[in-house]
Amino acid sequence: MEKTGKVKVLIIIPAYNESESIEGVVGSLMSQAPQYDYLIVNDGSTDNTLHICRKADFSYLDLPINLGIGGAVQAGYVYAYKNGYDIAVQMDGDGQHDIAYLENMLRPILSDEADVVIGSRFLKKEGFQSSHTRRIGIGLLSMLIKLTTGKRIMDVTSGFRAVNRRFIEIYARDYPTDYPEPEAIVTAIMHRGRVLEVPVRMKARESGTSSITLRKSVYYMIKVTLAILICRLSYGFRRAGR
Repeated sequence: MEKTGKVKVLIIIPAYNESESIEGVVGSLMSQAPQYDYLIVNDGSTDNTLHICRKADFSYLDLPINLGIGGAVQAGYVYAYKNGYDIAVQMDGDGQHDIAYLENMLRPILSDEADVVIGSRFLKKEGFQSSHTRRIGIGLLSMLIKLTTGKRIMDVTSGFRAVNRRFIEIYARDYPTDYPEPEAIVTAIMHRGRVLEVPVRMKARESGTSSITLRKSVYYMIKVTLAILICRLSYGFRRAGR
């Protein structure tokens, strides 16, 4: 049964040097989902992102230094937790994520079918599918998560996600740094969260700085693989020690 009454939803938008796209992202939110709150987390941008937020009177949180995507997203979760939100949604500030799919992502949480919902570009394979090299890496990480947790997630690097109040609290307290999306999935599964993917269509990023460049790809794969294994082992040790 779906929840009744007013449900407080916060859309968290981590932004690092997104001056060319942030107005369009917020404009889409205001036109298509004005009933929900949003928070831009300016992650120490060196361009005009902060100036645009101030001038347009956007809702924003300004981090004094660059914390990276994990720190920026966690700051959003801390804000959501302290302000009593029931659901938090992550979406990028670069224009890749289509707000038209927001309701489809909220529905499984509102009907108590899922705790964490991931917007997946690979379920129906529509829209921008990322580069061939990145798809290979995503596939390898998907297999690793399946091996370590028993749960198959197709789009493990998707930054378009929704979580319920329980996971707002969990992620506010403990959220991975650097390249957090795959590790955050493992964290959710280890906390016995119900993780569900729903199909979405994504676009190529409009502008800004990607957190993963070609030069960083090998480092990314090694670091995330080790992080997933350590995360899985640490939760295994915690359960064994109970």
